[in-house]
Amino acid sequence: MAVETENIKAGDDEKPGIISVLSQWNYGIYTAGSTISLFGMWAHRLAAAWLAWELTHSSFWVGMVVFADLMPTLFLTPFAGVMADRFDRRVLSMISQLMGMFQAAVLGWMYLSGKFAESSDIWWLIGWTAFLGVAWALNTAARLSMVPNLVEHHYIPPAVALNSAIFNLGRVVGPISGAFLIEYWNVGIAFLFNAVTFIFFIISLLIIRQVRSEEKPNRGSSVWTQSLEGFQYAIRHPGIGPAMVLLIAMAMGGKALLEVLPEFADEVFNRGASGLGELTAVSGVGGLIAAIWLARRGHVQGLTRITILALLVTGIGIFGFVVTSWYPLALLCIFVLGISGIYGGTATQTLMQHSVDGAMRGRVMSLYGVIHRGAPALGALGMGAAAEVIGIRWGVALGGALSIAIWFWMLSRSKSAAIALEKQTKKPIDIN
Repeated sequence: MAVETENIKAGDDEKPGIISVLSQWNYGIYTAGSTISLFGMWAHRLAAAWLAWELTHSSFWVGMVVFADLMPTLFLTPFAGVMADRFDRRVLSMISQLMGMFQAAVLGWMYLSGKFAESSDIWWLIGWTAFLGVAWALNTAARLSMVPNLVEHHYIPPAVALNSAIFNLGRVVGPISGAFLIEYWNVGIAFLFNAVTFIFFIISLLIIRQVRSEEKPNRGSSVWTQSLEGFQYAIRHPGIGPAMVLLIAMAMGGKALLEVLPEFADEVFNRGASGLGELTAVSGVGGLIAAIWLARRGHVQGLTRITILALLVTGIGIFGFVVTSWYPLALLCIFVLGISGIYGGTATQTLMQHSVDGAMRGRVMSLYGVIHRGAPALGALGMGAAAEVIGIRWGVALGGALSIAIWFWMLSRSKSAAIALEKQTKKPIDIN
């Protein structure tokens, strides 16, 4: 049986915060396992980017590796969203984690056995990275739609924000760990480190249970039809539709810049792998601060205005990064981009999770996953290709121009989007 209750409004004495969210047993266990796994994932991403740079010394090929990771997201995540609305999201997450652990172990073995010796071996890295992209397409839809169901509905805003904070903690610890492992051992050890960290997350997924279920196995229509229904629902929604456009601009600008940092670290700032780790970690520090603030905030009122402002800051931060050759200023710009990226990305996800119909959650959040993972890939590939012709600085500046242009577009839609995304709607709570 389901009863309807009003969401807890901003300003209520019972407004949930970080401690109360973590005290939710299933969410707390999930967060513990996820945190350890994210350390490995970010070490792996840095290692893959550095290996691509070592093999080719080309930002285009670094972008190609990123694109191989994210390309499956463009095609598979919408269908994975249908699966997340039909089947147990926890089981789908476990399958994707096992696939990711296998890929990391294989890459570690290949590097240590000398399979990556010349530039043509980049295709092995691209191929196995595409395999990981298939796993993450499944994982993104299942994870994004499962996390809100590990807590009661009024805990969703801080739970989503805290999940982002943990993700950004991984962006701090993971790259530093990866850079250390590469500096003192090699890329292969960084890959194997990632493979081991998967174990902790898989164990946590075996333990937890969802506090309410939104999955409906027998919907009657085809996967294609249901996927299209989710897409139409999202673009017609007065808040979710504009939010996705904003996310595209953020992802193809600021997030794509983070994917082409190897050339900046090595050739612009002459810092090598340690510089790449520092730049990535500083971005993570900014994101961690922003995500913790959002988690402590605990409600959605005013978030739409914050996301639109974050888009403007992203454009300014990109321009600041590309015009300087002074490393401390570059670090400051990356720090600011880390903050604006979370204010834009995580706040937008929180708003979408708050306003979406539960029966559509898997499909709509899979579209969020497509943008969150796919748009940076397209942006990084475009920046890398432009770098071959006009230089890396001008290529990245295009992302800043896109951010500013969409910011102007969003200004006229901010009021209607805020009403749709921040409204206090009645949500059914399963008390069986």
